Amino acid sequence: MGAARAVEAVISAGRTADEALAAAEHSRERAAIRAITLGTVRWYLRLAPALERLLAQPRRLASPVRALLACAAHQIEYSRNAAEPTVNAAVDAVRLLGHPGAAGLANAVLRRFVRERTTLFARLDRTLATRTAHPAWLVERVQQDWPHQALQLLDADNAHPPMTLRVDLSRLSVPQYLARLQAADIGAREIQWLPSGVILDQPRAVSQLPGFDEGLVSVQDSGAQLAAGLLQLQPGMRVLDGCAAPGGKTGHLLEAAGGVLDLTALDVSPERVGLINQNLERLRRTARTRVGDLGTPQSFWDGRPFERILVDAPCSSTGVIRRHPDIKLLRRASDIAPLAAAQLALLRAATTLLAPGGRLLYCTCSLMPEENEQVIARLLEQAPQLRPAVMPRGHALAPGAIERAVGVQLLPGAEAGTDGFYYACLENTTAGT
Repeated sequence: MGAARAVEAVISAGRTADEALAAAEHSRERAAIRAITLGTVRWYLRLAPALERLLAQPRRLASPVRALLACAAHQIEYSRNAAEPTVNAAVDAVRLLGHPGAAGLANAVLRRFVRERTTLFARLDRTLATRTAHPAWLVERVQQDWPHQALQLLDADNAHPPMTLRVDLSRLSVPQYLARLQAADIGAREIQWLPSGVILDQPRAVSQLPGFDEGLVSVQDSGAQLAAGLLQLQPGMRVLDGCAAPGGKTGHLLEAAGGVLDLTALDVSPERVGLINQNLERLRRTARTRVGDLGTPQSFWDGRPFERILVDAPCSSTGVIRRHPDIKLLRRASDIAPLAAAQLALLRAATTLLAPGGRLLYCTCSLMPEENEQVIARLLEQAPQLRPAVMPRGHALAPGAIERAVGVQLLPGAEAGTDGFYYACLENTTAGT
């Protein structure tokens, strides 16, 4: 029932899955609720059409009941649970949700789903969008932008992502941390191409990870761990993390510098700046945190330029759908152009803060060229003092990374096993005084 409420909050109220699951945070069944919620949301665009075929008037179905039917259908189709008790539990849950009159309908629909789902899906799966449970607009964009990798990308979105850790190499080595994991009976292996990376055989609660509370290790996708190296930090540099919350990359910058940085971590939300502070406290690291908008430097800037700037821009998040399947239901095609415009505005503001000879790193977790290399191309047209900086490309960055006109794209499900990220490095060619 908790999962049904969370799914309803996503599909009817437009809330993120994390927001919807907050109500179950203290439930004894929170792990099961989370798994069912994310699984149902992941496959909703395949399950919902199948259920609608079994309803005489699908639009008249109350949204809590619709969400519950989807959760039950997910358990029947994608879990190891037996169908009969799943149907019975769902019928009971309909009553508990306050819709006793719909109990008979739920029973009939779910029993038909059990009997007819093979035939239903054989028909529905002829459409790629339904088979892969993606919105049609996103399938079209992926096929257009990544014609040779489209099926791989769509399938990768439905895979369960690995749990990847970042070891603070200034405090211990990866082999040393692997030994601690082995002593805790936690299976893991190092990531050969990533010095700080460890991947767990099975996800674990962070409370089970040795050294987590002391800041020796953090949870961070291997693709996200590339940012610190691309900035080419040196101790003492003045650095701006311009869209810093929740602080994962902020912490990594401080760990990777080899000494103290004069680092400002910025975010527009006071609550999210609070998350940065919490992360820094756990990591035993220090930075200057500010509430402010990178797009309006007067809201935070003291007039002194930065030698390094990281712009981890808000984006469509189409590269991290495997971790956040609600993106399939919440993102719209009409979102992309405004996001690209906002990204360009952030970059234009950031360039005014960059010191002569300074380096700016732009990254997104988007697969859309419109948010990535096309934004950088427009920026270079408008800011002639900038030029692409030398950076590792293709396999030199990560296995399977794809070189773009400017920058490098990592795709989810590719050889490196990362989420989807885009990176581009720029440098300010203005002569210093």
